[in-house]
Amino acid sequence: MTDPGGLRTITIEGNSSGPHLLITAGVHGDEFTSIAAVRTLAQTVTSSELTGRLTLVPIANRAAVLRGERTAEDGLDLARVCPGIPEGSITERTAAALSALIRSADAYIDLHTGSSTMSVMPLVGYTLHRDDTVLNRQRQMALNFNLPAVWGTSPDLEGRTLSVARDAGIPAIYAEFLGAGVLSDQGVEAYVDGCRNVMGLLGMVDREQPECRIGYVFEDERPGSGHMQVQNPSPATGFFRAVVELGDRVRPGDRIGRVVNIDDDTVTDIVCEVEGIVIVIWTFPVIHEGDSAFVILEIPENPTPPEED
Repeated sequence: MTDPGGLRTITIEGNSSGPHLLITAGVHGDEFTSIAAVRTLAQTVTSSELTGRLTLVPIANRAAVLRGERTAEDGLDLARVCPGIPEGSITERTAAALSALIRSADAYIDLHTGSSTMSVMPLVGYTLHRDDTVLNRQRQMALNFNLPAVWGTSPDLEGRTLSVARDAGIPAIYAEFLGAGVLSDQGVEAYVDGCRNVMGLLGMVDREQPECRIGYVFEDERPGSGHMQVQNPSPATGFFRAVVELGDRVRPGDRIGRVVNIDDDTVTDIVCEVEGIVIVIWTFPVIHEGDSAFVILEIPENPTPPEED
């Protein structure tokens, strides 16, 4: 019997030797655009056009996807328990298999979306790796992926797919595209194009880089940066309504959302405390006190792109 914590992989061997690129989707069970994008890549990338090896994982967390929830039945987040335990719970076993696959690659792309309760501005991110060679390669991959925002964050977050790649010295990026439990055709197209752009950068396919659509490039070295689920917690429980949109610039004192108490209709405003761009918004109509209502990319009005070392 196949271990339910195992991974279904699709490998496409090129017509000559070259880099091994790994692309994964479905690390969380309520993120669907990424799954469709990887399946599209599996159907459209051919051995005849490819140099090197492309390994695709359409659904990393099968048990969670079947539940339609962020996690499998053990309640563990696959993006928090890497590198996993081969003899552990279903998520820990999946993490171990996924981590081994990541270590086998020369470059890695992990495709996500916002969960069933939040939506994320299309962006690509990477850790601020302490090895300049790896960091600069990640910057190149992120820029070539060509989504509206590029975000470099703390290298110290543990348990992630990217922390496995970090420890192995493998250049790795992740991407986000909307979410809220919806499969976005626009996101599928952007992800397929982005992955092919990176394949072109790596010399795996002939690819002319399309016109740049990047609006923001920002790096944040502060501890915990990049951890979306802890930012701007809701001050109350109730019905939630955002009064800003993804991509809006906000400033301290701006009202960005409100929560209406279920029992007495009391309204609690959510007030912005920093200046920056709204990149994540809670979308589910009910929010609980402490849930992350917004993520603000604290980027100045006229940011200076990072320079390669």
